[in-house]
Amino acid sequence: MNLLSVVYKRLQKVKILSKSVGCVEEEEDEPIPAEVLHASYNQPPQPPVSETESTAVATKIPTNGKLYAKQKDLPKLPVPTLQETCSLYLKTVRPLVGDKEYEATVKAVEEFLQPGGRGEELQKRLLEHDASKTTSWLIDWWNSYAYMGYRDPVVVFVNYFFCFVDDKRLMNKPAARAAEIITGAMEFRRLVVTEELEPDMARKAPLCAHQYKYLFNSTRIPKAIEDGTRNSNPHTNNHIVVIRNNKFFTIELVIDGRQLSTSEIEASLPFSQIEAVYKLAGNDKETPVGSLTTQDRDTWTRVRKDLLAASPKNRSSLDRIETAAFVVCLDDTKPVTYDQRAKSCWVGDGRNRFFDKSVQFIIFDNGVAGFNGEHSMMDATPTSRMCEFIMESLDKGKLNHGTPSGSKISPPKKLEFELSNSLKREITIAQQKFDALVAKHDMKVVVFEGYGKNLIKKLGCSPDAYAQMAIQLAYYKTYGTCVATYESAQTKKYAYGRTETGRSVSMESVAWVKAMQDNDMSIEEKGILGRKAVASQSAYMALAADGKGVDRHLLGLRLSIKSKEEKPAIFKDPSYALSSHWTLSTSQITSEYFVGYGWGQVVPDGYGVAYMVKNDSLQFNLCSLRLQNEIMHYNFMEALREMKVVFEATIPPPRPAPAPAATATPSAAAAST
Repeated sequence: MNLLSVVYKRLQKVKILSKSVGCVEEEEDEPIPAEVLHASYNQPPQPPVSETESTAVATKIPTNGKLYAKQKDLPKLPVPTLQETCSLYLKTVRPLVGDKEYEATVKAVEEFLQPGGRGEELQKRLLEHDASKTTSWLIDWWNSYAYMGYRDPVVVFVNYFFCFVDDKRLMNKPAARAAEIITGAMEFRRLVVTEELEPDMARKAPLCAHQYKYLFNSTRIPKAIEDGTRNSNPHTNNHIVVIRNNKFFTIELVIDGRQLSTSEIEASLPFSQIEAVYKLAGNDKETPVGSLTTQDRDTWTRVRKDLLAASPKNRSSLDRIETAAFVVCLDDTKPVTYDQRAKSCWVGDGRNRFFDKSVQFIIFDNGVAGFNGEHSMMDATPTSRMCEFIMESLDKGKLNHGTPSGSKISPPKKLEFELSNSLKREITIAQQKFDALVAKHDMKVVVFEGYGKNLIKKLGCSPDAYAQMAIQLAYYKTYGTCVATYESAQTKKYAYGRTETGRSVSMESVAWVKAMQDNDMSIEEKGILGRKAVASQSAYMALAADGKGVDRHLLGLRLSIKSKEEKPAIFKDPSYALSSHWTLSTSQITSEYFVGYGWGQVVPDGYGVAYMVKNDSLQFNLCSLRLQNEIMHYNFMEALREMKVVFEATIPPPRPAPAPAATATPSAAAAST
């Protein structure tokens, strides 16, 4: 998912300071003692660690266990050279504009690159900024301007979702489904808290683990100008919050150092927890305090202050929600189709949620389940890993469900709110705004079961690049043009890395989609052009993953412009805005345990396209402001069928087996040295 267009909009509204853009100074977290950090749940309760409410500035992380062991060895995110970025930038602009517009862009870039010119000065400032950072030159800016300073609602515009495969054993058994997912989440949480979890890897190389800090016991807090993050001590906050019929309940999952078994969490009466929530919640719905989290951030900041001031009960209840390990939403609906599941996990009814929590699991009355994540300080890789861990552990019977102790367990505790008439009006307004916002959107899921990753690899293609070309072809079939396309490329090979933009549109991709619509061109010619398009996309993604895409560097240069300084022509050139107007905002997260994944579009005339390339199927989630989703759905199916034909016709010949190594003669060995 990408909010870079939002960043640019924000930059137009605020004054940019060269040294401290968006970086509110943050108090250091109180360090967690090693003996507490590595404590297991069966140990006595540890002394409390102070809660921290951080700004968007990246925080230091522990380096004791496996999870963070390689953190200190990761290189910093590089700052590309001006020449590298400008040359690549022109290459990405060329397929999107006409000759006259391109000539103007070339002129602006050449002016920017002049010796002693504005480009060199901004690059110098950026390098100085980089030298002043022990983390990353980008992370604080990015967290601030792309997320924490973003004032529109998080729901629709920021949060994302996964839909899980069904557990056939537990269909229509939502309490059992919830209990098993909770146990799985707590096991993953244990691995994170004790740092026993291995870091994410890419080709056997460890990736940055910084984002795992925000996975559990973490909540986005609305604040004026820029939000913060509240991270709470996982050793003293082992409770979760469960929402049913808009009512909030807390469940203590660790009692006297022992985690509750799955059966205790579910329904081993008289000590049940989830079943008790269903009974305590009844059939009547309360005023939905959670709907306040669907408001724009400035309104929610104001109303949250009023909510806290209205009653000590409100302060206490909000504290329990914000410090909880995670939230479980027990919805009273029964989604069945792909579209129903996607929309239900994405937004639901906007009432039975608390969208500021980093992790929300959603269980529906028919046993269908999913996940909703707050995106600000954490990308989808940690959460998708967590969700896949839970699903796979349950599927393969690898999860320890524990044994009931037989001891008496306190029932779930209902959190109470005292709401004035003014607060009730604010909640009503929040519901109305949410309903109106969601009504403007349409979500459609494309499920293509003709083939998947296994066949694509046999065709000699990168599965990701192949899926990207399917997106290009489907859009071209629908609209007859090519548009700026964003693909998320992770840069976690670097310390505190998040993402870079993969610009998917190239001269090669444009030539190919046009060829695919040309009946006079042979299948083989189309296949050859398609392979060039796939290769171009893969090459750019490799650069982006190395931190050498154009968008983050250009952003850093723009952020280095001082207040009242005139913007260089490169940033005023229409091609700059056009080439970063992400009509297609795309990203891949693939798991055989997911049947849905998605988010909203990032520009009004565009689509959010989340996709999965599974072993034997492909899935695309389309979200837009009621554009041509139905036609796009049809064109995706047609594009994938047509692509198979042209790529099958041009499968490269098998690579010859390497010749056996010859035994070197003494004279040959001497010559080789």
